[in-house]
Amino acid sequence: MTDIQVRVIDAYVFRKTNNGLLFLILKRAKTKLYEHIWQGVAGKIEEDESAPEAAKRELLEETGLVPNRMFIADHVSQFYEVHGDRINLVPVFGIEVDSEVIKLSDEHSEYKWVTLEEALEHLVWKGQKEGINVVNDMVLRNDDRMRWSEIK
Repeated sequence: MTDIQVRVIDAYVFRKTNNGLLFLILKRAKTKLYEHIWQGVAGKIEEDESAPEAAKRELLEETGLVPNRMFIADHVSQFYEVHGDRINLVPVFGIEVDSEVIKLSDEHSEYKWVTLEEALEHLVWKGQKEGINVVNDMVLRNDDRMRWSEIK
């Protein structure tokens, strides 16, 4: 029987600039699964770790950054993985940072700060596109979802 699991997170990192929001996208290294795919910060939730803790840890490991502000996006991505016969539910987070300087890990070969439109051109998975769109919408609207979903 197919298993349903929450074992990975996605996080869309952004900076506020005079020209609007810029999002960080990372290109997977050729030594990794899904090589050369562009993505946000992503990774596995470790044992005894919550999803928000995993997002903060992955942010630090993959970029050297720490969150200025972090919130739960109004979206959960999902995908089926034939290996393990499982459906993955992926919590999505928005993370605001105040630095554009990245310390890239060996998981990625490149990074870019891009507009939402440019990010959508680079991201390939439907869940990624939906996730970053929701983060963008929540930040721009700054409605009650932000207050209710902020992670301290």
